[in-house]
Amino acid sequence: MTIPLRPGAGRVSRPAARPTGPDPLAGLLGLPGVPEAAEAARTAVDRLLGHKVLRRESAGVSAESALRGARASAALEGVDLPLAALRAGEVDDPVVQGALRVSGGLGSMVETWDRAPGQVLARLHVLAATGLAAPADLGRPSGNAGPRLAGLLSVITGATTVPAVVVAGVVHGELAALAPFGTQDGVVARAAGRLVGITRGLDPKAVSVPEVGLAELGRGAYAEALAGYRSGEPAGVAGWLVHCARGTELGAAEGLAICEALLRG
Repeated sequence: MTIPLRPGAGRVSRPAARPTGPDPLAGLLGLPGVPEAAEAARTAVDRLLGHKVLRRESAGVSAESALRGARASAALEGVDLPLAALRAGEVDDPVVQGALRVSGGLGSMVETWDRAPGQVLARLHVLAATGLAAPADLGRPSGNAGPRLAGLLSVITGATTVPAVVVAGVVHGELAALAPFGTQDGVVARAAGRLVGITRGLDPKAVSVPEVGLAELGRGAYAEALAGYRSGEPAGVAGWLVHCARGTELGAAEGLAICEALLRG
């Protein structure tokens, strides 16, 4: 399992495209704690991307990141299995199986994400919810999700100067709060957040493990932060974005642990 790089992806993120009109996300940087948390996350990921192991073993780190990310994403859904069981293929829980399929499939979606995010989200749901949702419902968002989901898709394809970790938090939060599919929306949301990080240059090598960072912060804290985001209140939105940035920071530390393990052999 791995999340292949985009062709030519490197350590330095591509410059943020400037919107031709008002930046719809610019106000988020005025929320308390958000700029500082975003900077700390960026610094942590940059430190990871500078690790010498990635000059020769980035694919191996990405593969391990994908496996650990799938396990952590399933744990946030309430199914917490030992990593050894996943390595051994001893998994029959459909939630975990779906999370593994999603992690394994992300690499093939990187090039499509920025131009057809709706198509990618549908595919993510098929991978995540097979065996849990009726076949006719796979990849089909609820009609009630239409207007808000359309707005989110425009954010994903649009230009902004806001840091990628903040954009990822918005995409993750919107999908988790909206739950457009009705099953495995959390797994889909976390995968979408990771895709934002990859495609917007935060972690182009897909070697950090933000899902692990969020799991380390705890399911209760995750649910509380998401409830704050769902409220729409500035303090709640700020709390969620800081929570996601902190998860990203811890996820970078997990990536460093993977690098060090490979270095030791």
